[in-house]
Amino acid sequence: MASRYAKITLTLALAAFAALVAFNNITDYGSNFAFVKHVLSMDTLFPDNAALYRSITTPWLWHAAYWLIIAGETLTAVLLARGALALWQARQATAGEFNQAKKYAIVGLTLGFVVWFFGFMVIGGEWFLMWQSHQWNGQEAAFKFYMAILGVLIFLNQSDTDRG
Repeated sequence: MASRYAKITLTLALAAFAALVAFNNITDYGSNFAFVKHVLSMDTLFPDNAALYRSITTPWLWHAAYWLIIAGETLTAVLLARGALALWQARQATAGEFNQAKKYAIVGLTLGFVVWFFGFMVIGGEWFLMWQSHQWNGQEAAFKFYMAILGVLIFLNQSDTDRG
């Protein structure tokens, strides 16, 4: 039972994290929007960068990208909260039923990984070369986020057995 409670708790903790990140991005829209604007504009990269053709300098595209991020964070939070609830409801169930209850949490964790790894490391970090910016580099924070998500995803996917 300790393993089941741990899986529920970790899933719920990540749901709270994703919800707070989305909440902060909405309630402090301007300062967090500036991050997206500068990353997409590629305006703080190494001088004479040959990849500046990738930059996006259209304001509505900055807003669209930012709202896509917020939507991903919000959906991650909702799926993880729904997953934690499903796990809680199945905590006394058979191993098969508990394993089936993991589906929302697995989808939420996968989406969270996509947001923070693919969105921030692949797209932001490599396509828009965020790693070159000293001021607008979110890779270290994103790394912490997606590694926590990945750790919980691995733990959650461990098959549960019937209570003994």
